[in-house]
Amino acid sequence: MADFKDHFSALAADYASFRPRYPARLFSDLAAICPGHVMAWDCATGNGQAAEGLAAHFSVVVATDASAAQIAAARGPANVRFAVAPAEASGLPEASADLVLVAQAAHWFDLQAFYAEAARVLRPGGVLALLTYSGVRINPLLDPVLREFHQVTVGPFWPPERAHVENDYRTLPFSWSEIAFPAQEMTAEWSLDQLVGYLGTWSATARYREQCGADPLPALRSRLLPLWGEPGQALTVRWPLPLRVGRRP
Repeated sequence: MADFKDHFSALAADYASFRPRYPARLFSDLAAICPGHVMAWDCATGNGQAAEGLAAHFSVVVATDASAAQIAAARGPANVRFAVAPAEASGLPEASADLVLVAQAAHWFDLQAFYAEAARVLRPGGVLALLTYSGVRINPLLDPVLREFHQVTVGPFWPPERAHVENDYRTLPFSWSEIAFPAQEMTAEWSLDQLVGYLGTWSATARYREQCGADPLPALRSRLLPLWGEPGQALTVRWPLPLRVGRRP
């Protein structure tokens, strides 16, 4: 099993507060292509956002993460069971899951070992879905400033695995037989400070702080403020949600 690359335990509380919520349609579309709705495994659950969405469609959701700090901050409905476990060794029974979902985390895995574990855990006909998203899109005034922050200011501080995210997972090795899946988009109505809080959960922002001894967010907020309007005004923030979806034979 590969060593766990822990980029997020120190950010667990902020992650729970500032990460956007996945759309309900994502989970209904995933449930619609599964062979049953008994159990879903939300692998690398973080603070449980995807697990919450899955809970409306599956009798039981097992939500695991290698980070004990993330699991401690996670919350979910009564039919979600949280556990500390690496992606490559879930501890789940064989052929027990109708769906394995990995949201914004597969690029950190030992993929060969994880795919073997997903194949073991999925029942015949079960579905594996890998989801990612990158950057933010708001409007033509704000987007260039945010793109510069993402690519230039904190760009050198992204771990190398993030290259798969920037390519919408198109370059992520995926040996499963793929299923066509409807296009998905995530949105949030956020104030400027909510947006800045989200940018603070980026692993590159955290590494910038650690290595430079400074926080890049106050300067970014100052640049965004005159373009935003009133700081408390809510604007629509958008993220396309690329997925790789496959089915176990």
